[in-house]
Amino acid sequence: MRAARSILLLSLVATAASAAPRIDNVLVRMVPPGATSLVGAHMDRLIASDIYQKLIARQSLPQLETFFRETGFDPRKDVREVLLTNVPQGTVLMARGTFDLKQVPPASTKLLRHGEYSIRTLESYGYCFLDSTLAVAGETTAVEAALDEWKRGAHTGAQALLKQVATVDTQTPLWGVSTGFASFLAGNLPRMGNGIDFAAIFKGIESTWFTATVASGFQASIHCTTASEKDAMNLRDTAKGLIGFGRLNVPEGQPEMLRFWDGFTVDQTGRAFALNADISGDLLDQMVRMLSFGGGRGGRGGSGRGGRGGSGRGGRGVI
Repeated sequence: MRAARSILLLSLVATAASAAPRIDNVLVRMVPPGATSLVGAHMDRLIASDIYQKLIARQSLPQLETFFRETGFDPRKDVREVLLTNVPQGTVLMARGTFDLKQVPPASTKLLRHGEYSIRTLESYGYCFLDSTLAVAGETTAVEAALDEWKRGAHTGAQALLKQVATVDTQTPLWGVSTGFASFLAGNLPRMGNGIDFAAIFKGIESTWFTATVASGFQASIHCTTASEKDAMNLRDTAKGLIGFGRLNVPEGQPEMLRFWDGFTVDQTGRAFALNADISGDLLDQMVRMLSFGGGRGGRGGSGRGGRGGSGRGGRGVI
């Protein structure tokens, strides 16, 4: 369903103190100055989860398979933890794991020396193995910036963003924080045919952070701080409308999918907006089918509960 995809985009897209998510200190020290977003992932935990096995592991991705084979860099096996960041020079992914330094580089790549480091490049992208446990990849200019920061930087590029996720559980396997992603969405999302102008709605977001856990089903939370209370209310009303639309379009014969929509809650207080998702493990198969095949356009199964979801008191609403 279009509504399902939109809700999951809000949930997954959007991404310090001792309570902040646990991050490898080496990766933090490689973040160049001017970072506008950070996304951290413990790949070992994510890959072992049911949701990864059902949503991603079964997919056939020939181009990625070719890349993994040619470069000897396979994040499904080699990577323990990654940190993705957007900086003025571009996007760069930093990874900790176990890498084969004897792998012969692809013939299609070119060697670029950057100080003491060797970067393998292809058009505007490149990757570099610093040693058998540390690698960076992304836009070549951003890779160079990360190498420079690691070699002689002040190592403070990530601190301002990490303060915004200081209360996140240290064991969170997937998290993100951003002060610029909303502007990207506002400038690139088309106006939807259903009349919802997501570009205008996202334009009011000043900062965003999200977390997701996959140990048992899928639990995620995305938090936004907006420029005004009205912007936060617009986000709340849009999210509630999409959830309500999803409930009304549950196909006949699939009443269990109402439980899927029951897993979403919306909260708004002042300029703060939050969307939470709690999808139990036994609903993962239904979610996979819905995302893969669009769920169909059946009748209004669940019409008895489709109108649920009042605005609540004081601007707070739980669907």
